Amino acid sequence: MFNLIVRSVNSWGAATGKETMPRERFFEYTDEHISDQFKQGDDLLLDHLTRIPCLFMAEGIGVELAYVGQISRPRITGKEISFDYVLDAEVPPLPNSIIFANRTALEMEGLEFSRNHWAVKDVDLYRFLLRNVRPRRQRPVVFQIPEHENIDLTLASAMMPFDASFNPVHDCISRAAQSVGLVCRRADNIWQHPTIIQDVVSLIDRSRVVVCDCTGRNPNVFYEAGIAHSLGREVIVITQNKQDIPFDLGHLRYIHYLNNTQGLAGLEAALQSRMQTILGH
Repeated sequence: MFNLIVRSVNSWGAATGKETMPRERFFEYTDEHISDQFKQGDDLLLDHLTRIPCLFMAEGIGVELAYVGQISRPRITGKEISFDYVLDAEVPPLPNSIIFANRTALEMEGLEFSRNHWAVKDVDLYRFLLRNVRPRRQRPVVFQIPEHENIDLTLASAMMPFDASFNPVHDCISRAAQSVGLVCRRADNIWQHPTIIQDVVSLIDRSRVVVCDCTGRNPNVFYEAGIAHSLGREVIVITQNKQDIPFDLGHLRYIHYLNNTQGLAGLEAALQSRMQTILGH
């Protein structure tokens, strides 16, 4: 068995390790013969829930992340059930899309992905994870990527030539990202690894959205766009010159802009609109 706790806001990574759930949402989407195992008359045997693992989820069926861990100290406080929790560091965060695709095996209903609730499922969670959710991806040799994805839902990245003339464009991308709740970073803003390509790949791999500026047919940007597409990231292609879009990207929609005040304002608006669509705002 495992606990399933779904909340509308993904706060599971917070340092507090404390949360609440309305008491009226307790045992929703739970078969009666299961919930009866955690009751004694009118009393809830909350301590018994600490013996089974927990899947902590945010609402959604896409890139929202779910975590595996344990609850402790569940207690009734007025109309809510309060509890402490700890995440299992050995299990990487799981995109909700994977869980949704396997919802039948987890005895979950589609409506559960859009409602705050606490359920108990009669499924061996760790056995399920081992069999269905932890495929190893092929690892490159030129640079390193972690075995399991760990996308930062608040991170966007900009791939563009390292040239001062592109600073206004980067500022424009950053403002558009900030307007939809993202923070935009560029590889030259960080230095975490000895080689710059490793910083670039790590940034792309963690990004929710990747903006690639093909202006000037910069080979580095083309390479980075290929990496982003291969990793399955949401890529927004922009350019000052339509002729700079390579043949292999010509079938994709892109944003054409002019590098002047009016053009950058239009670019910012177009980026904001596209990012809102990607994030589902």
